[in-house]
Amino acid sequence: MPDVREDQDVVAVILEDHRAMEELFRRMRSVEADRAKALEEFSALLIAHGEAEEAEVYGALKRFKDVDDDEVEHGAEEHAEGNKALLALLEVDDVGSEKWDERLEELVEAVSHHVDEEERTILNGARKNVPDARRAELGAAFLAEREKQLASGCGSVEHVRAVVHG
Repeated sequence: MPDVREDQDVVAVILEDHRAMEELFRRMRSVEADRAKALEEFSALLIAHGEAEEAEVYGALKRFKDVDDDEVEHGAEEHAEGNKALLALLEVDDVGSEKWDERLEELVEAVSHHVDEEERTILNGARKNVPDARRAELGAAFLAEREKQLASGCGSVEHVRAVVHG
């Protein structure tokens, strides 16, 4: 996990998390890897990332022209879909089972769709239209909130269930 640095561009920080999620997907698909451990790491990262985006980034971005507000709203809806798919996977006991593999693919699909859309719409808009200094402030706020979430054990099945069921 990167340290909180004042010069951290929120777009770059979010992209770093997206690449980490893709790497965790590879580990969760691999029969050689510790799939349960990869899921544990993924669960914490996905929840911390989504909560930090919604708490610190999305609202701030909606105040900039040329950042599509509808896409920001849609991003939050897609977080909810990803969280639901995550919970469904966490509730499967046997990591090597067919059910686990099916639910993993549903999770990969939900999160990959969101990541792709967010990068093309929200993040490209932010890169073009939000001043560097503001992006650095948002990056620091995002990282601080994400670290707080991670420290609270946000990836546990109980916490994910609470997030999904509100």
